[in-house]
Amino acid sequence: MNAASDGARFDDLIHAPIRLRLCASLAPVQWAEFSHLREVLGVTDSVLSKHLKQLTDTGYVQVERFTKLGRSHVRVSLTSAGRRAYVGHVAALRDITAIGE
Repeated sequence: MNAASDGARFDDLIHAPIRLRLCASLAPVQWAEFSHLREVLGVTDSVLSKHLKQLTDTGYVQVERFTKLGRSHVRVSLTSAGRRAYVGHVAALRDITAIGE
């Protein structure tokens, strides 16, 4: 498989384990609440916030604050650029692991 022709691109930012799991959690959904992501990933608020900031700074995720039933909530979604980067990274990982098949 030719990485240049299929969009495969290894992404060092996404490759960090928590960020990779975070992107994988966001890929199949339109958005997810911060509290749900924290529970799924098994991390603290500060760890999740740190990784979200890195992904937000590169334009890979969007963080939205909203109020529901008088309580403040935060939801997160992959941007178009983030989705492309994640899909390209997964394709690159598949290419890497397919060597020798």
